[in-house]
Amino acid sequence: MNDTQKMLQAIINGQSSLKEELLKKVDSVDQKVDKLAGTVEGLAGKIDQVGNNLTGRIDKLGRQLAYLDDDTPTREEYSNLEKRVDKMSEAHASQ
Repeated sequence: MNDTQKMLQAIINGQSSLKEELLKKVDSVDQKVDKLAGTVEGLAGKIDQVGNNLTGRIDKLGRQLAYLDDDTPTREEYSNLEKRVDKMSEAHASQ
């Protein structure tokens, strides 16, 4: 081999080793990205589940509040109740 062939062979060997190193780096980055993609998908599923749970809880609280609102006396009922209590207190006091 003459000097020119030796230099070309050294350049080619250098490029081959550089290419091999770059491929290793790219593969490791691909693996990391795949892991992150799986993690992101898992998180998205968990976020959806939490959202559904919260929606269910809010719906339950809304129903409970509606039932509670139905059970509370109106102003008129409250006023009548106050009058009845006053009448009963007077009746009890007179006995």
